[in-house]
Amino acid sequence: MEATSTEGRILDVLEQDAQASYAEIAERVDVSKPTVRKYIRKMENEGIIVGYSADVDPKKLSETSIALVGLDVASERYVEATRELKGLESVESLYTSSGDHMLMAEVRAPDGDALGDVISEQILSIEGVTAAHPSFLQERLK
Repeated sequence: MEATSTEGRILDVLEQDAQASYAEIAERVDVSKPTVRKYIRKMENEGIIVGYSADVDPKKLSETSIALVGLDVASERYVEATRELKGLESVESLYTSSGDHMLMAEVRAPDGDALGDVISEQILSIEGVTAAHPSFLQERLK
């Protein structure tokens, strides 16, 4: 999205602060509150905005471990495996990837041992998932 368009400027504000009010967004983007409301509703309906979330610093979570897990999936089981992965409570988010792995999952668990169990007992037990490569998040830098 072009950052100079009204939609782009609204998205920039929401990406910086998902809790910004319509009034705050309108002031920062230099449009009216009804305009902000109209654009946000339109972007939600078109699937441009798919949800709102909080950015979390994993180091500050004393009772949660987070890993980004690169997943390799057999192409003939891709749809079914992806559906099952999306259904796992421990999988916070799931992305397709053009990098080293077909999928990237953000996985959360109470601690490192539990996170390892989720990967070995839940994720790797899904038919079609052929490998999982976790990277444990330690400190949010930005």
